[in-house]
Amino acid sequence: MDLVNPGKFTSPVDRKAVARDWAARGYDCRTFVDPPEQEWNDFIHRTNELVTVVEGRLWMRVGGAGCEAGPGDEVIIPRHTRHSVKNIHRGTTHWLFGYDS
Repeated sequence: MDLVNPGKFTSPVDRKAVARDWAARGYDCRTFVDPPEQEWNDFIHRTNELVTVVEGRLWMRVGGAGCEAGPGDEVIIPRHTRHSVKNIHRGTTHWLFGYDS
């Protein structure tokens, strides 16, 4: 399974378009903003998760695989999978995330 769907959404990323797409697939859509070098490590959720970068770049480890995501890329994080996220952009990274029900 590919974790990253490169360019799923056109740049500049329209949050409302992402929210509509995700809602049709059973996901909510929330906003997150990280300063440079911010890390979130070793999370596990009971639901599937989607992540899309609006501005900036993220490095993610999902299970044993590492990937980089930029504006418009969509990352799929399967339920019960340990994952970490780091802002690797020189500036603030804005990203969206959502969970299925």
